[in-house]
Amino acid sequence: MSQSMWALTFDSAREDWATSTGFVKERVPRPVLDDPAHRDGTSLIVKVKYAGVCGSDRGIWSRKSFGDMILNSLADEGKTKRIIGHELLGEIVEMGDRVAGKYGYAVGDIVSTESHIICGACSQCRNGESHVCARDKIIGISRDGCFAEYVKLPAKALWPTNVDLIRPEVGAVQEPFGNAVHACQVRDLRGKSVAILGCGTIGLFAVLVAKGMGASTIIGVEPDPKNAEMARRLGCDVVLTPNFPPADAPHRSDPALKEAVLELTGGIGVDVAMEMAGFNTSVNNAIKVCRRGGDVVLFGIKNGNAVIEDAHRLVMDGIKLHGVVGRQIFGSWEITRSLLESQSNGIQDAIWNVILKGGTGTMVDIDDFEPASFEAAFSAHPKLVIRFAG
Repeated sequence: MSQSMWALTFDSAREDWATSTGFVKERVPRPVLDDPAHRDGTSLIVKVKYAGVCGSDRGIWSRKSFGDMILNSLADEGKTKRIIGHELLGEIVEMGDRVAGKYGYAVGDIVSTESHIICGACSQCRNGESHVCARDKIIGISRDGCFAEYVKLPAKALWPTNVDLIRPEVGAVQEPFGNAVHACQVRDLRGKSVAILGCGTIGLFAVLVAKGMGASTIIGVEPDPKNAEMARRLGCDVVLTPNFPPADAPHRSDPALKEAVLELTGGIGVDVAMEMAGFNTSVNNAIKVCRRGGDVVLFGIKNGNAVIEDAHRLVMDGIKLHGVVGRQIFGSWEITRSLLESQSNGIQDAIWNVILKGGTGTMVDIDDFEPASFEAAFSAHPKLVIRFAG
């Protein structure tokens, strides 16, 4: 077996973070189990079949996100090169000596992975909140990732996937789909009205999850016509187009949007508003369209400060804000598996046919990777999947 492999990387010795963009396809050393009997006793080598391209990967590509985490973690490791990517479906090809007995895996098993590698020892991990582990490492950001032919992972992070029930290309996006599941776990959505503000990839997944969890009404809010049409096809009862705020007040909410949502909900507002876009104006829109006593889920919010309009209303109307990150480990994965393996809800088919467009334009073969065409593809589609060995 070759001792090197193809991977997509960022190298701080080759590129300046502040002035560069993109990933470089290059041959790098293949990961190995250094000490399978001891130090790597619970680690595995996974041969990557498919890898999903996430919004955070787009942020790394454009150098708008995760720069400090990547550069600081490389410095801690005494390295300059980071393999990007954290969404995968692959096959176990090597295992440490303790994996089979402790986790039940075998060579040849097909797996996905939780992208947050938790410490298991901090206060949050000990108290059932491992999704906000104080010392977690994120695959493809603070440790090497899966935009490569092989990746080394701890067995505790893996998730077995039955490709007889879940299409492999869809199996590669279980991790981001689990983000939407986690967002929809904030409240029991059965019989509830839901607004999803921002119908990018996670917002589109949230439409499917909210519908699958029994929401009575789903209102999408999305300015991009292509994403708005996908949201309708996936189950939104209506998709509204927001007005952009004035340049001198980018935080300002859209009064017309609020009135439209009130009209659709009998003057009450929605039970749950999910902010999935990350813009300050969208945060305020989510608060404005939420009913008294309702819930606002904040998933998309970006780095930096945000201005909240009429903060007094949050208190007086009893509106609850929920910050959601990642997935509940592994509760969100259990629900994800149930939703995707079900043959009756149509969710898996919708992901493949609508979001991934049956593979047309959304599948990139690693052999054909070229920066300009790759950037054009992820600009044209909400979700891409890279084929390594599928």
